[in-house]
Amino acid sequence: MKKEWEPLNKKDWKEVISRAAASLFYEHGYLETSMENIAAAARLSKGGIYHYFSNKNEILFFISTNFMDLILKDLELELEKIDSNFSKIQFIISRHIELYIKYMPEAKTLFFEKHLLSPKYFRIIAEKERRYLRILSRILSGFFGEAFPEDKLNVVAFCLFGMCNNIYHWYDPQGPVSFKELASVIHAIFYGGLERLSRASEARKGWISDEMQS
Repeated sequence: MKKEWEPLNKKDWKEVISRAAASLFYEHGYLETSMENIAAAARLSKGGIYHYFSNKNEILFFISTNFMDLILKDLELELEKIDSNFSKIQFIISRHIELYIKYMPEAKTLFFEKHLLSPKYFRIIAEKERRYLRILSRILSGFFGEAFPEDKLNVVAFCLFGMCNNIYHWYDPQGPVSFKELASVIHAIFYGGLERLSRASEARKGWISDEMQS
């Protein structure tokens, strides 16, 4: 009889290896983690891990692309079911936080180690991130109106991603604040800023008013 942790096929083994690697990258960093460390954490022999991945960079890519695929999976279909841009922004924040917390080692690995990917792998991940950015920017455009400059929409989108992605520094999933409460706080702060930015843009026919800069 196989042990509960023992996968049944190559795909399962890759998942086990990537989870073990993500945890090690999360705790120690990509450069400080060896293939031997990953093999031990995945309960494989030193040589056995190479049956599934040729090198550590392949593992980093597997972790990164899988996490981006989770973020993008059915996202646009789900957004089509939501009427208002307000609710769409709220949905994206809540969904992003939930996935981030559920897969925190993978998320941190993507955000902080992707620059170490080979150029070929980096381009693939960058395109997936651009797709995510385009989705959010399109929703923000619906909120502000088509006259709002595209480059400024991207700035606002990156600000939101920054608020969501930096919670790893301080947020404890086992603490008194649930991920839903955290998402609500982020949404309230972000949406309040959006409303003020929208009013300033409409009143001054520009992006940021003198009042907002002071």
